[in-house]
Amino acid sequence: MAASLLHVRFTSPSLPSPVLRRSSCRPAATPTRIYAKIREIFMPALSSTMTEGKIVSWVKSEGDRLAKGESVVVVESDKADMDVETFYDGFLAAIMVEEGGVAPVGSAIALLAESEDEIPLAKSQASSSPSSPAIAPVADSPAPSEAPTPPPSQTAPPPRASSASASLSAHPASEGGQRIVATPFAKKLAKELKVELAAVTGTGPQGRIVAKDVEAAAASGSTVPREPKTVAETGAAKVPTSPIIQLGTVVPFTTMQGAVSKNMVESLSVPTFRVGYTITTNALDELYKKIKSKGVTMTALLAKATSMALIKHPVVNSSCRDGKSFTYNSSINIAVAVAIDGGLITPVLQDADKVDIYSLSRKWKELVDKARAKQLQPHEYNTGTFTLSNLGMFGVDRFDAILPPGTGAIMAVGASQPTVVASKDGRIGLKNQMQVNVTADHRVIYGADLAAFLQTLAQIIENPKDLTM
Repeated sequence: MAASLLHVRFTSPSLPSPVLRRSSCRPAATPTRIYAKIREIFMPALSSTMTEGKIVSWVKSEGDRLAKGESVVVVESDKADMDVETFYDGFLAAIMVEEGGVAPVGSAIALLAESEDEIPLAKSQASSSPSSPAIAPVADSPAPSEAPTPPPSQTAPPPRASSASASLSAHPASEGGQRIVATPFAKKLAKELKVELAAVTGTGPQGRIVAKDVEAAAASGSTVPREPKTVAETGAAKVPTSPIIQLGTVVPFTTMQGAVSKNMVESLSVPTFRVGYTITTNALDELYKKIKSKGVTMTALLAKATSMALIKHPVVNSSCRDGKSFTYNSSINIAVAVAIDGGLITPVLQDADKVDIYSLSRKWKELVDKARAKQLQPHEYNTGTFTLSNLGMFGVDRFDAILPPGTGAIMAVGASQPTVVASKDGRIGLKNQMQVNVTADHRVIYGADLAAFLQTLAQIIENPKDLTM
């Protein structure tokens, strides 16, 4: 995945930008003096909600020659890490924001010189530029010297196990089910150079593996595959590991956490209400058992059922953005909340009503892998028209969800649990039931709308034969 550096401008040591100037008092035949071309590379806007970006790693170093279309830097936006390309040939003359640094969208992060001779001039300009971003690199973790000394009774774990534990708790990726902290470009480079990422030590922020780490590993021959796990290790790996937390420390928001915080505060301005419903899931559970082996997930089944109900109740799929009107969305795009290290993101199953359950499941797996590797493209997480949040997989029986800005409704799905219920003829029986609670924008959607939608959804789930058509 790559984005383009869309913002560049010419600068000159002696003239204000732009540097190509033509005096109107001189004859037209007078040649235009062209000064050294030094372009400012700006922090790009990688999403509509992005206000600042964090430099994950520089793919190129100062003095490197750049060709149009080459990746230059990896930027962390509010939702993903993206390789950013350049539109111009030249030399990366001066880096103005180092790895780990944060810069506002539109501010200069580096200078690009047209020729090698202009590199010293660009460096001088970068050091004296008043517009250089003053935002210091974010301290994601305290320095080793500040770490508290463990009590004498604690035994230090073996170095290899400690390293593996840190890797598992740092950042989720999608290589063999293990978490690998690496930039998208580093992963691509590792495949090309046949370097095993698990054997590479990262030098980027929070120990993230960057391109130069992979190159160094390739040069030193560190391509040893992972050691096979013992039975004990395999069993331990199934238990979720928590990151090491130092009590009493102040931890700044990550870029993603900042975006989530902003959205949640914005949601408070929307008048919402909630409606709950109990749905029997015996038939859905049986269907899931039959088609699970074909790669179908419960998330895809719920998304498909929801999309089919939304076809009959388009007002629940609508949205109000300006407080004066609302839009009947032409597509049914089901966003599903996914928790990842350092935040929350909602990958979107687009046109869920038009895609068969098998394709929908394959797409969902792809989206989750990309989300955990922070490689989702903007259209894959910001185009949802209705949102699902499922904590049932954790045994939660009921909860309320906060409405994401720009959407009309979000449905919180609880766990399906065996419940003793009475039938209409007075008999007592055991049925699997789940609780769903929908939070909706009351400016657009009313109680009767949600009640009708939930009745339809219950009918689809309790008689799910149409889900596989």
